[in-house]
Amino acid sequence: MKILIVGPSWVGDMVMAQTLFQCLQQRHPGCVIDVLAPEWSRPILERMPEVRQALSFPLGHGVLELATRRKIGKSLAGQYDQAILLPNSLKSALVPYFAGIPKRTGWKGELRYGLLNDIRTLDKERYPLMIERFMALAFEPGAALPQPYPRPALQIDAQSRDTALAKFGLTLDRPVLALCPGAEFGEAKRWPSEHYAKVAELKIRAGWQVWIFGSKNDHPVGEDIRSRLIPGLREEAVNLAGETSLAEAIDLLSCASAVVSNDSGLMHVAAALNRPLVAVYGSTSPGFTPPLAEQVEIVRLGLECSPCFDRTCRFGHYNCLGQLKPRPVIEALDRLVSDPVEVE
Repeated sequence: MKILIVGPSWVGDMVMAQTLFQCLQQRHPGCVIDVLAPEWSRPILERMPEVRQALSFPLGHGVLELATRRKIGKSLAGQYDQAILLPNSLKSALVPYFAGIPKRTGWKGELRYGLLNDIRTLDKERYPLMIERFMALAFEPGAALPQPYPRPALQIDAQSRDTALAKFGLTLDRPVLALCPGAEFGEAKRWPSEHYAKVAELKIRAGWQVWIFGSKNDHPVGEDIRSRLIPGLREEAVNLAGETSLAEAIDLLSCASAVVSNDSGLMHVAAALNRPLVAVYGSTSPGFTPPLAEQVEIVRLGLECSPCFDRTCRFGHYNCLGQLKPRPVIEALDRLVSDPVEVE
């Protein structure tokens, strides 16, 4: 059984897609799974043992380029028994169609009749979680999902991890608090930097070191967090945002004794690495895409206006995050990690 997955376009969604891959391996032991996805996702997919290979998809989000999609599809002709599409867009169905893959599975969306021949109608009440919507595509319509649900589990190569530590001059002589203060979604997912700085200060005073993760866009936020620490403490916080590749960020996150993160892709990465995790929620809800790990504390205020799922606060105050003070996050950390977590 050879299966082509058309993967999602977000870090967190790609991590959660591993639950589908696990279900496919359970249903079709030894099946071959290839994932067609943006090149940035390769470091994630390479750390999933269920995936044979990542196939780089060269087109950006929202770009049609019909000729390119046809060319890619023709290059994959005759190689797969089934395609499973995780995006609901019409564009995502074109490559499997052009490839002539016999069974093309996906949720109904954007007039994909004809492009898909195994169209499912989504019951959002039956499948409220994104991972449930992913996993259901591994089975026949109406089939029960496996219990308990599988969890994403990224595998780390020790040599790759040690190379990343050496590259950035990092050591594991003290417990590591990883901070993930960014969110590509927008401001309504970002806990204020002054609150992150307070958490960093308290843990540094307790003998920890702090590593800050994120994209290039998050580097200024990391610097803002560091600037709020007094000299002597500031040197114990390293801003890695925008400095690492995604592969290096994943490997270094695996070293964390604990993680504090917004609802973001790196939150899901930390969960898939099974790091003790405090997830801070504002405009979004853990009822749809919760972090899937054994040691998780979710901290949110649950104001009347949230979750709104807006990228910017319609009232302009962002109270769901601004009024969420550092104390409950620190208390959650203390519940998770009474003693530093040793890195294997």
